[in-house]
Amino acid sequence: MIELGTVIVRKNLNVTLLLTVCLFFPSGAAVNLTLVTPEKAIKLAANDFFRHHLSNTGKGLTVFKEMLAGCAAGMCQVVITTPMEMLKIQLQDAGRLAAQQQKTVVMTSTKLVATNAVLSRSYNSGIVVSAPRAVSATQIAKELVQTQGVKGLYRGLGATLMRDVPFSIVYFPLFANLNNLGKPSPEESSPFYWAFLSGCIAGSTAAVAVNPCDVVKTRLQSLNKGCNEETYNGVVDCISKIMRKEGPSAFLKGAGCRALVIAPLFGIAQVMYFVGVGEYILDNSPLRMLSA
Repeated sequence: MIELGTVIVRKNLNVTLLLTVCLFFPSGAAVNLTLVTPEKAIKLAANDFFRHHLSNTGKGLTVFKEMLAGCAAGMCQVVITTPMEMLKIQLQDAGRLAAQQQKTVVMTSTKLVATNAVLSRSYNSGIVVSAPRAVSATQIAKELVQTQGVKGLYRGLGATLMRDVPFSIVYFPLFANLNNLGKPSPEESSPFYWAFLSGCIAGSTAAVAVNPCDVVKTRLQSLNKGCNEETYNGVVDCISKIMRKEGPSAFLKGAGCRALVIAPLFGIAQVMYFVGVGEYILDNSPLRMLSA
């Protein structure tokens, strides 16, 4: 048995190193780093653009108009968000399924060797447990386009809209009102740290509010299913199956983690906007021509 343990450790060293690296560099991180900047730029710039047009009277926006501007901004951002989420989920699923497959093979080999000495000698001489095959976002994108066309990258578009539009409807009015509380006077802007805190609070609140939609979106965009994992045919089918088999609490899975991620993300984004990024984009882009 000592010899068996040594063989298993030796033959799975690469797998262990690969999984260790994944802990520090999670699957899908590169996709987020590449696409999250244009996604947030579109969201924030679009919101400013629609707020500008809705406030043509020179007065402050009503809550309804703030929600309307947020709704339009959420609809604009899905051009980037949907393929970004699609590729990220496929990368995460590839790593998860590879780890499950590796664990199954190792457990099966261990049982066989432990029950038969002949199989033990065969294991030492021939059976090799292969490491998970590395995949990249580029490779997944090419396969999706080749097999399903461009629409493959936009699988789950409806569910993404169902998440991002309500998120923006909640986030932007809440941020605007929280940020106004930090203004020393109506003519002055709030300090940058107040914009950061307002972005964190509004982002985490909106993230928790739309978490059920995020759960549905993630399930629909997961193409590679493991053993005994459910398949879904659209939003309604997904919601009904989750409710029937897992209960209402399943729609809140990951809400805490999502809030912790979204809070600093939008806090930082609003600080960057605080230094004038939004005004620069609107003043130096074709959007200015549309508002003339």
